[in-house]
Amino acid sequence: MELTPEIIEKLNKLQEKYTAMGQDMSAYLDGLLYADFLTYWDYIHLDTLLSLQSPKTPFPDEEIFIMYHQITELYFKLSLHEFKQVASHPSLTVAFFTERVKRINAYFNALTTSFDVMVNGMEKEQFLKFRMSLLPASGFQSGQYRMIEISATDFNRLIDKNKREELANASIEEQFEHIYWKYGATELATGKQTLTLKQFMNKYAEQFLQLIKEREETNFAALYQKFAADGHDVSKLAEELQYLDLFVNVEWPLSHYKSAVRYLERDPVDIAATGGTNWQKYLPPRFQKRIFYPFLWTKEQIDEWGKGWVISALKQSAKTK
Repeated sequence: MELTPEIIEKLNKLQEKYTAMGQDMSAYLDGLLYADFLTYWDYIHLDTLLSLQSPKTPFPDEEIFIMYHQITELYFKLSLHEFKQVASHPSLTVAFFTERVKRINAYFNALTTSFDVMVNGMEKEQFLKFRMSLLPASGFQSGQYRMIEISATDFNRLIDKNKREELANASIEEQFEHIYWKYGATELATGKQTLTLKQFMNKYAEQFLQLIKEREETNFAALYQKFAADGHDVSKLAEELQYLDLFVNVEWPLSHYKSAVRYLERDPVDIAATGGTNWQKYLPPRFQKRIFYPFLWTKEQIDEWGKGWVISALKQSAKTK
């Protein structure tokens, strides 16, 4: 092979790079010479990935349940990767911010449009049997999902709606005691915290509090308002944030609501979720009124938040019975 001027130039640049680091370029070239060619399965650790499903029962549909939740967590990780890029950017621009929100919306679009896998992709009889082996584990315990919420908005917006005004000026620690999802993880009969919630808090509480403090000025709501106050054109960013608000606070929880209606609704008493969560009150957005960016919505839109979606889910449930 001929050493063209282009190859010689690249070798010289490599030499400069390794010399600046006090390294011997020839040793690194030896490494390239001896190394085997990379394969797709090694690069993405395919064999490891495909070995991560460990059902607790012999019911075949449990593997579907496991894999879909694993896929969900990977999409959450992708989303948090984008949140971090925005929050840590040394010279953030509206354009960069907007593009990263678009990416997150693409991830949540994939999640919400694929959730039929959970709604219709398992036999109800199998699900109601293998779910009992999962106690007290619950999708409620997704720490990454909570980190997405914390990164997306001012923390006050995640406080239980009945406490937001009262705790507007309270410390982060005090506000954290009244975060909305704690009220969804209470025993239906006694009102006490479920084991699911206790496990969750023991594992993640310190991480959540640290992230809340880190994102106080770099959550998406705060960054948007800063750009808007500085006179930037934020129209496209506002549109993407509205999509994000709907994906995370309406479409995603209601995808779960549809699944819960299919598998857990029963007359005269609904079946409890594995974590003991009050899914009938916890999942529908019209009850939680969780909105990341209220300044982007009209009063009428806020008043009607999620109502149409819940009605649609109930009608669909009635048709399939």
